[in-house]
Amino acid sequence: MSCFVFEIGFEEMPSRFLPGIVEQLSQYFRAALAEAELPHGELVCHATPRRVALLVHGLAEAQPLREETVMGPPVKVALDGAGAPTKAGLGFAKSQQVEFEQCMIVSTDKGDYLAVQKTVGGKATLEALPALCATALESIHFPKKMRWGSADFTFGRPVRWLLALLDGEVVPFEAAGLVSGRQTRGHRVHGMGPWDVPTAADYLRLLEEQGKVVLEGERRKAIVRQEGDALAAAADGRIVWRDRLMDEVAGLVEHPKAMLGNFDPAFLLLPRDVLLTSMEAHQKSFGVENDRGELLPHFLCVLNLEPTGLERVRAGWERVLKARLSDAMFFWNMDLNCSLELWAEKLEKVTFLKGLGSMADKCRRVEALCDFIAGQVEPSLKPVAATAARFAKADLVSEMVGEFAELQGIMGGIYAAQFGEEDAVCQAIAEQYLPAGPDTPVPASLAGAILALADRLDTLAGCFALGKIPTGAQDPFALRRAALGVCRICIEHSLRLPLGDLAAQALQCYTGQTWKRAPEEILQDLMEFLRERLRQMLMGQGADTLVVEAALGAGYDDLRSLKDRVDALQAFRQEADFGQAVLTFKRAANIIAKSGAVDATFDPALLQQNEEKALAQAIQDVAPRVEALWAADDYPALLALLRELRPAVDAFFDHVMVNVEDAALRANRLALLAALVGMLGRVADFGALQV
Repeated sequence: MSCFVFEIGFEEMPSRFLPGIVEQLSQYFRAALAEAELPHGELVCHATPRRVALLVHGLAEAQPLREETVMGPPVKVALDGAGAPTKAGLGFAKSQQVEFEQCMIVSTDKGDYLAVQKTVGGKATLEALPALCATALESIHFPKKMRWGSADFTFGRPVRWLLALLDGEVVPFEAAGLVSGRQTRGHRVHGMGPWDVPTAADYLRLLEEQGKVVLEGERRKAIVRQEGDALAAAADGRIVWRDRLMDEVAGLVEHPKAMLGNFDPAFLLLPRDVLLTSMEAHQKSFGVENDRGELLPHFLCVLNLEPTGLERVRAGWERVLKARLSDAMFFWNMDLNCSLELWAEKLEKVTFLKGLGSMADKCRRVEALCDFIAGQVEPSLKPVAATAARFAKADLVSEMVGEFAELQGIMGGIYAAQFGEEDAVCQAIAEQYLPAGPDTPVPASLAGAILALADRLDTLAGCFALGKIPTGAQDPFALRRAALGVCRICIEHSLRLPLGDLAAQALQCYTGQTWKRAPEEILQDLMEFLRERLRQMLMGQGADTLVVEAALGAGYDDLRSLKDRVDALQAFRQEADFGQAVLTFKRAANIIAKSGAVDATFDPALLQQNEEKALAQAIQDVAPRVEALWAADDYPALLALLRELRPAVDAFFDHVMVNVEDAALRANRLALLAALVGMLGRVADFGALQV
């Protein structure tokens, strides 16, 4: 077994590109080696700002040999009447690079065919790898690509070297205007190189010992954590670790070195979020806090070298952070001389979106929508929601948010507290932009959930009314994220709010607006858009596609009910009798679907056969239980009724003809099936399930 290493060296790559490069290169080689029939052991891929390296251990030295029968033309075509080869027979032998005498006749169900028994495989790995390596570079995609020099090749950053070794042999290929070799480069300061790598097995050791590069991203993170925790403990504190910032920092360094810096304790008068944002967003540094969660006048930064003059380097970092914090302190003091009411007035001159009025108009619409939502879920929150909506966007015209845009909403909550608003209002304002994505939390407070929900619904309704509907990858107003937020907030807060009513109310809040399309068309498009977001969200949470479609087919106006129904269907799908139970009711659903609109009220006097009478009785017996279970949201128990009803339904289909010539009798039997489907069709659209 062999060891293979493939390294692409490039100019410093943005850290946000690195995870994608690692994933794409890993996936490509796993698929390519499998297709090339080259068995292997562990395959790992790592990246630093200047390289991505793939290592494959236990790689077979050659493809395995195997016998393969290659079928040719039928014997009646390959041989003439005398048994001599025809042109077709000779052509087949030539195409397989064998003499005709080496061909044989194989009998199959379809007749006799000319065939060749061949030994295939056996290609040396060293012969197969060059093409795979060359193609690998072209398979990597980037959000943005670059060209350099006069070449047409594009990559995330200019490629500077290519290393490819199979044990001690160079894997020869050309790409990006470069020829592969055995040289790598080390750290720009501590081990620039170039360094010759004797064998693939020596790569990691040489890169770290001579190049002073820590290749594995997780090891770089571990070094930062270990050194950072030790430095903070010496200052009687602990680091405020942020996973996202750690990922970014690890992608910026090849030789991590943690350093603790200090700032003037006077800056601790600034709000915690302002201090941390100044450190994290602009300096890529971590805050330090004590065991009570109070920030200390220190910060942790990560260097990409071992500095010869540590104090001089520290002073440089401290000087830059001091300038940022001085700006923040100036903005803070300026803002405290204003008021929420003054800012709210300034919003009259801030455009929300062309055609949708000002930010002040948006706040008034959101306030009206908050009143509607709070009235549905918790009327006592109406005053809180109204105040929060009125001042929700006030911080957009503050000096602080003008400088630190990422603090919008957060600063609104802080300023609301400074200006004497009650805690519930402050928290709602601070939470209005949650969730910010699929993995971020929803607002913790109900008032915050109401405000966030109203804000997103207003944006969705207005943009759809203007026809600004996302297409393909284009979503300039982040409407997909807004729709996902609506879905998650309703589900995770268990809000029993009819989604259609919310959308309609949001559109009605645009009083005095005239649209180019009818409101019904706008709402139809919006509801379909929300449906697709729900589908993607539920599938992303692990639900089967057919289960999601079946649950959505039964309705999605009640989002909490939808999530519970999906969970119940997903569990029911794992049970042994799922297929048979669903198949029975799917048949009934399909008959009703083909018949069009069917009245679900059947006439007992028209029931003739014992089997249809038995089904009618079974439906009447379980109907009260269905209503009770539906009211209790007990969807697993509702699905369990499929087993109880199935014998009567099966007997009906076995002995009763539905589409009889007698119109009244046919209509009555269809009504009986419609009653059955309507009773349990609220849980799932059984016709959408494949069994």
